[in-house]
Amino acid sequence: MPADMNDYFKKKRPSGGNGGGSNMKMPNETPDFIKNMGKKAGVLYAVIGLALLLAIAKPWVIVNSGEVGILKTLGKYQDEPLYPGFHLLIPFMQQAIIVDTKVRQTDYSSSDTVSDRRGINQRPPISILDSRGLPVDVELTVQYTLKPQIAPHTIANLGMNWEDKTINPNARDVVRSVIGNYTAEELPVKRNAIATLIQQGMIDRLAKLDNDPITLVAIQLRGIVLPERIKEQIERVQIAKQEAERTRNEVERTKQEAMKVAEKARGEAEAKRIEAQGIADKRTIEAKAEAQANYVISKSLTKDLIQMRQIEIQGKFNDALRENKDAKIFLTPGGSTPNIWLDAKDPQKMTSANR
Repeated sequence: MPADMNDYFKKKRPSGGNGGGSNMKMPNETPDFIKNMGKKAGVLYAVIGLALLLAIAKPWVIVNSGEVGILKTLGKYQDEPLYPGFHLLIPFMQQAIIVDTKVRQTDYSSSDTVSDRRGINQRPPISILDSRGLPVDVELTVQYTLKPQIAPHTIANLGMNWEDKTINPNARDVVRSVIGNYTAEELPVKRNAIATLIQQGMIDRLAKLDNDPITLVAIQLRGIVLPERIKEQIERVQIAKQEAERTRNEVERTKQEAMKVAEKARGEAEAKRIEAQGIADKRTIEAKAEAQANYVISKSLTKDLIQMRQIEIQGKFNDALRENKDAKIFLTPGGSTPNIWLDAKDPQKMTSANR
């Protein structure tokens, strides 16, 4: 602003009086709130600088469940791990490395060899030779965990790629040593026994590592890939075995049917024999009973009794003749009674039976 204008305003500014004229400011004068802010700027800058420093230094770490922290002070790993929770660090001097202690898994399969962030590593199948030198691919799954209390020592000695130096080489060596004792044809048949041997071999190998840092959770033998000609040979053998088994079953079924028919015939014959024996026994019993009865009766008969019975019968004949004189009468032999037929209506035929 020109100097003459400043002089003009100074002259026009009242020296006192009512109306607030004494508070009138020059148009180019700095506002009061800006002058007051300048006094607090140092404090504000200090706070912002401290916040930036904390954000860059980050003097704390949060360890989640299933993890441990390894404290690194000036490049040296501390022996005691940081367990799940909140931990303070010395800025620019200490660093915390987070290590996963949950169950991890390495798959040896024919899929692409990649690693994901969920603790599953994928590797190519283990290629080995059987006892005859034939190539075989083994697909395997190994599950394991890193022991939290040994994690600092393990990472300090092996680094973050500790799995490549422990799980991978030992798994391949154990599988080679086990599979090398079998022929390719035996592998599918003895699969369960082979899986058991591989798991025990891995347990023994990992236990020999320094401080025993790894716990083996499980091993699954997922597959055994055989050469094509071996697979064809095994298929032919399986087909032959199935056909032989089918033939044996058919023979057994036929034998069972024959035995069933023979058993039925034996049962029917036995039933008839029992029935005939029953009839014979019945007749024998009846005959014995009749003989016994006759014997009893014969013992009870006397000469006088027989004569008395003849007299009684003769009397009945006489009574019958009186009722019907034309009747034919059969006279019971014995004693003085004739043994002839008499026809009362034909006198010429009447003869004496007494000899």
